[in-house]
Amino acid sequence: MFTCVVCGNSRVMMGDCPHCGTSDLPIADTDTVTINLELGSPTTEEALDVLTAHIRSAGDLKIRTLVVIHGYGSTGKGGSIKRMVRDSLEKNFFADRVDEYIHGEDLAHRNNLYLDLVKRRPSLKNVFKSFKEGNPGMTILLMRH
Repeated sequence: MFTCVVCGNSRVMMGDCPHCGTSDLPIADTDTVTINLELGSPTTEEALDVLTAHIRSAGDLKIRTLVVIHGYGSTGKGGSIKRMVRDSLEKNFFADRVDEYIHGEDLAHRNNLYLDLVKRRPSLKNVFKSFKEGNPGMTILLMRH
């Protein structure tokens, strides 16, 4: 999804290029990126740091949409990472970079919100094929540019 500006190899959005070691931002080959905040079982604070870094990089790379996987939690009420993501968005912590956000559970397949979102961001249709409809373990961020 990303190409190193120095060596031209494929790489991930964050961190140094594994091929040449440059820390320069890569070139985005897509306008939609999925990030999984649950990888590595981070603390809530670590997940917030990862989210913040991805939001900053996405803005710099002109990524239009971030699909944030935060999980739902085992309590039935949502886990701490989900609550942190949604609280941060509700308190406008990312207002300078995030224009709009949509909760996964509000995106039942083919409802009006789903259809409007796919019309505005067609690349999300392929992303949504990987998730069950109305998935409460994700939040969609529409980036400000």
